Amino acid sequence: MVKALMYFVVGTLISFFLRRFMGEPVGFWVELYVASAFGIGWGLAYFVDHPDWALPKKMVISFIGIVALVIVGLIFFDFETAVPSIIKFSTVFVAYYMIASFRESKSLRY
Repeated sequence: MVKALMYFVVGTLISFFLRRFMGEPVGFWVELYVASAFGIGWGLAYFVDHPDWALPKKMVISFIGIVALVIVGLIFFDFETAVPSIIKFSTVFVAYYMIASFRESKSLRY
């Protein structure tokens, strides 16, 4: 759990600073929200990366992450901000497992 939180924080910070300095500034809170979608995707992918967990359990946990991201996005921002964050979350989540698929253990955790 501690490593998953570390992946979340590091992923969020990297994404935030890349968006802040490389992209067009939109607003501090919007950039932080979109960057946190990257961090949540990376941290949650690491968290559910247990070979002994069943696929439905992994899917439910990732779905809860998506729902939480949408709820926060719709409460504090508009629909046009919430949807790209879901796409970013999903892309990072899938990329994690694509990278893991190249390993013999099919996991980046072990």
